[in-house]
Amino acid sequence: MIQQIEIFRLPLLICTTLWLVSSAINVNSFEQNKQFKFKYHDNDEMFNTMLEVHEKCPSITSIYRLSENSVEGRPLIVIVFSVHPNEHKTLDPEFKYIANMHGNEILGRELLLKLADYLCEEYKTGNEEIVKLITTTRIHLLPSMNPDGWQLSTNDGGNNYLIGRENAAGVDLNRNFPNLDRIVFDNEVYYKDVNNHLMQMVDHLSQPIQPETKAVMKMIMSIPFVASANLHGGDLVANYPYDESRDGTVQGEYSKSPDDDTFKWLALSYANYHADMANPNRIPCRGGDTNFAKEGGITNGAKWYSVQGGMQDFNYLSSNDFEITLELGCDKYTKEGELKNEWERNKNALINLIWQSHLGIKGIILDALTLKPISNAFVKVVNVTNGIMTPILHDITSVQDGDYYRLLTNGDYHITASMDGYLPSTKLVTVVNNPRNGAKIVNFTLQQIILPSIRNRRRLKALHHSTDSI
Repeated sequence: MIQQIEIFRLPLLICTTLWLVSSAINVNSFEQNKQFKFKYHDNDEMFNTMLEVHEKCPSITSIYRLSENSVEGRPLIVIVFSVHPNEHKTLDPEFKYIANMHGNEILGRELLLKLADYLCEEYKTGNEEIVKLITTTRIHLLPSMNPDGWQLSTNDGGNNYLIGRENAAGVDLNRNFPNLDRIVFDNEVYYKDVNNHLMQMVDHLSQPIQPETKAVMKMIMSIPFVASANLHGGDLVANYPYDESRDGTVQGEYSKSPDDDTFKWLALSYANYHADMANPNRIPCRGGDTNFAKEGGITNGAKWYSVQGGMQDFNYLSSNDFEITLELGCDKYTKEGELKNEWERNKNALINLIWQSHLGIKGIILDALTLKPISNAFVKVVNVTNGIMTPILHDITSVQDGDYYRLLTNGDYHITASMDGYLPSTKLVTVVNNPRNGAKIVNFTLQQIILPSIRNRRRLKALHHSTDSI
């Protein structure tokens, strides 16, 4: 028997059909009141669990399949939560969690399955916070970016620190994204004011892009994500950009991004809500490891160790998305009996980080004459808190409906919206964050620059000459 399930494929959000064979994924086992089990979910069970959640909460969920399968042909499936799950809604930010990028790091995969179940169940019972979160945010969960690696690691018993980390082609997916860090670092050296959406400047690749990487790249470039996190294992810390060092140092260099304050806010938003990630009395995972707990449970990526071609920095430098990396525990293949406890340790932090997509400001940029939305307008920011002018040299852009989202910490800012063919507009904005109440709305209307026609220019020139002769 074949089960037909509607999904929405990116980037056009056109309704298509995903055919799943019930012998591979037992969709007949749906039970409306089936309880979630804390266990290792194999690849078929993972997909089945997502389908069960959709069956229980069809009005606030949708399921879509990324554009590419894994090397071994397994689909990469995302479940979405929103009161408008099938499309982007103006002024509602988009957030994503991606887990199991390294196949032998399994805790994030299981946490996202439980998070999906939790969001559905809490919405149904009327939990005010979850209802508000889903009403105002569009949340994407990809439990496994590397199902092939998970299978390799599981077949080996889950005890090896390396087996299953890479995909089936032997490639570390967190080293496989285009290296946009090097482009932005070169631009800094040569004083080029190009600090965002850098994919157009990629002129070569150091290695072939894997299908799993390609699928996620298309996802990133197709959906206007505002914030996100990548879930890993092997330590307990929230890691933020830049992941790559500027001078090639392997460890110890603090590689600061223009949005360093905001990234630290995001990292702390997770660490402080985790059971003990930020506990200064917590001991490191292994002897000789950095004691991240003494630093608030957060770290700059390159200071820990430099990574080239990572997904975290790719998000920031290719799109409007601010991503951090979450190392969720000392073990990679977490023991099955510890999964329920790990959910309780991470639950509040997972929810709190989603709320941070409502940080700072948001608004709509319109043409002043036609009142039509302007997409791809630039939003530039200068921090003027305490009278000190500090440009934040990372612009974001408005998306398809003219809406934009700019994550910012508390302070005073000059916000400038600009677009070719329009006069720029600048506003002084004070940001006082309370993400659960939503970002401050700051709209812009831009005036077109109207150049005189050739005939009028000739008339003006003739008038100028006749005036000179008087």
